[in-house]
Amino acid sequence: MPLLPLRGLLVYPSMVLHIDVGRDRSVAALEHAMLSNNTIFLATQKDLRVEAPENQDLYKVGTLAHVKQMLKLPNGTLRILVEGVNRAKMLHYREDKDFTVVDIEVHEDETFKDAETEALMRTVLTYFEKYAKSSNKITTETIESVLDIEEPGRLADVISSHLPFKVAEKQEILEIFNVKKRLDHLIIRLHDEQEVLNLEKKISTKVKQAMERTQKEYYLREQMKAIQTELGDRDGKTGEVADLRKKIEASGMPESTRKVALKELDRYEKLPAASAESGVIRNYVEWLASLPWSKKTTDRIDIAVAGEILDRDHDGLEKVKERVLEYLSVRQLMNSLRGPILCLVGPPGVGKTSLARSIAESLDRKFVRISLGGVRDESEIRGHRRTYVGAMPGRIIQGMKKAGTINPVFLLDEIDKMSNDFRGDPSAAMLEVLDPEQNGTFSDHYIEESYNLSDVLFIATANDLSTIPGPLLDRMEVISIAGYTELEKTMITKNHLIPKQTKEHGLKKAHIVIKDEAITDLIRYYTREAGVRGLERQVATVCRKAAKIIVSGEKKKVTVSSKVLQEMLGKHRFRYGQAETENQVGVATGLAYTTVGGDTLQIEVSLTPGKGKLQLTGKLGDVMKESAQTALSYVRSLTHKLGVDASYFDQHDLHIHVPEGAVPKDGPSAGITMATAIVSAITGKAIKREVGMTGEITLRGRVLPIGGLKEKSLSAHRAGLTTIILPKDNERDIDDIPETIREQLTFKLVSQAEEVLALALDGGF
Repeated sequence: MPLLPLRGLLVYPSMVLHIDVGRDRSVAALEHAMLSNNTIFLATQKDLRVEAPENQDLYKVGTLAHVKQMLKLPNGTLRILVEGVNRAKMLHYREDKDFTVVDIEVHEDETFKDAETEALMRTVLTYFEKYAKSSNKITTETIESVLDIEEPGRLADVISSHLPFKVAEKQEILEIFNVKKRLDHLIIRLHDEQEVLNLEKKISTKVKQAMERTQKEYYLREQMKAIQTELGDRDGKTGEVADLRKKIEASGMPESTRKVALKELDRYEKLPAASAESGVIRNYVEWLASLPWSKKTTDRIDIAVAGEILDRDHDGLEKVKERVLEYLSVRQLMNSLRGPILCLVGPPGVGKTSLARSIAESLDRKFVRISLGGVRDESEIRGHRRTYVGAMPGRIIQGMKKAGTINPVFLLDEIDKMSNDFRGDPSAAMLEVLDPEQNGTFSDHYIEESYNLSDVLFIATANDLSTIPGPLLDRMEVISIAGYTELEKTMITKNHLIPKQTKEHGLKKAHIVIKDEAITDLIRYYTREAGVRGLERQVATVCRKAAKIIVSGEKKKVTVSSKVLQEMLGKHRFRYGQAETENQVGVATGLAYTTVGGDTLQIEVSLTPGKGKLQLTGKLGDVMKESAQTALSYVRSLTHKLGVDASYFDQHDLHIHVPEGAVPKDGPSAGITMATAIVSAITGKAIKREVGMTGEITLRGRVLPIGGLKEKSLSAHRAGLTTIILPKDNERDIDDIPETIREQLTFKLVSQAEEVLALALDGGF
């Protein structure tokens, strides 16, 4: 027979088992067995750590088995299903070329049952049932299947396979060929196992009793503490009450609030410790005692130092810096001033949140930030009533406790992202917080006492003013932060982003040099944004690539030029200068304002013979659709000037399309752009490619003012336009545009649409 050595397991006759086979000689033995009669001899190793067992490493008694199934696993091993047939003894052992061959003597169990055998079988079954019930590890189905076995030898083998014996003990049972002796041996082993189980139960009971005794001692100790407290022991509740009383006296809270706190403390002292209300009152008193009621930091009223800190941390943002310095100046003259409520509005990544930190540092005040993005529960702002389980103060009071002073710089981040649902409107709860006339007596549902917020310098940040409710917006001083110019971005990259990212990536000044041309390319070709967050990510990517080059030993110093930058970041992502390469008919460049800064829009108009239908595409909002209809109505009034018949518009279909169809667009400021594109399509005159325009149009051809001129001008400059047509009423806004941009753009002020056509169309109108 071919030999299959087993490690750590044993197969009894009539037992069916899955075995994984991986050793080469074992696999060869199996394959030989499958080619002959599917029969193999299974012998267990004495030591499972031996990788290539020989004759002396194997037990001499094993099992003759039938291979019922063989499956090849993905990792190269074989999984076989074997059924033990008979006990067998190994007589001769010899190593063949690929596998081991043994001569065996097969022993069959006797099936004859006399009275002694029957008695032994019944005894074994009785012991096995008792053991199964005690151990809880053998299922009822297993017990029932064992009870149905009639052959004495098979009964002994099946029961042995279900007992938690070691391999050597199971081998001992396998080597007993005599059925009666085997049953007798099994009875002794079952009796021993039952004794072990009984001992385990006794030990478990003792452990349980010891645990109960420990719990009893714990309760007795708690009772002792209560007795000691009654006798005036300072370590019990009395000591805790005394500590809270000291905190209340030292907190500097108003007299009315102090009376409430002491009254609640007296209630807490009289309540039993087990009372549910006891914990609620203690938490309330602790909150009152831990809030800053009068402690404040001294402002650093030094305009020069404050200005230096603001300039150090941020390039540009002159309006905000000016406002902070104005506040400090008035503070120096008056010595007391209500904290202003500023709202910094601008696209993402322009430095609104970091600016608030710099303001706190320049004033030498504590800084607290809470994020209002996604807050939709009024209780988040005002807190919960104390009657609720798990009640706690709102975020404002929590922030004040965290600050530890009554005059911190309090940042309300993303105030435009608040929403409301069935739990109330948090923006309405913010009205009291942000009203300088009311926040001196702010009321939190949990604290229930008036709290003074008038010394707090509140700074809110938002991306979009349109989503902030009107009454809330009315209480704040709005400071708009537009996007940065290319020059400002270059300075920010040099002064802030590169030093910050090289430090964060473990690089030194000697390791990396980023040339000015590479910084310009980063801004023009790899980012298109109003802020600098994306730009910082690209600088971080360059630093990572440089770190890899230095660590791998390719170079000791990386100099990033335009060419190296392209190798690091790949092909240019954006085209700098979106203006058309040549004058086009029916394509006008409009200027748009979005929440992430300014952008340029190419408005396309196409005319086809038809029935006078107007088609608008490009995911336009209602206002923009109405603007297009207004522009068309105005153009129809110019029939005699356009040199077309009155029936021209009834015989042609007009299609207006604004590219980037997946991006929603709305607003009235594209009116003159649409009118110009329609006139260009009708007359066949091209529109000058270097001209961008913005302005709302009326049915009479008047050009009305628009907003966001600074952002629109920046986008026009980015797109490579040189002339901007804008409403005459926006002349006052030109001063807001950075001087470097103003010098490179020509502004044409118009009040009538015909002036726009004369300036924009190649050859005039």
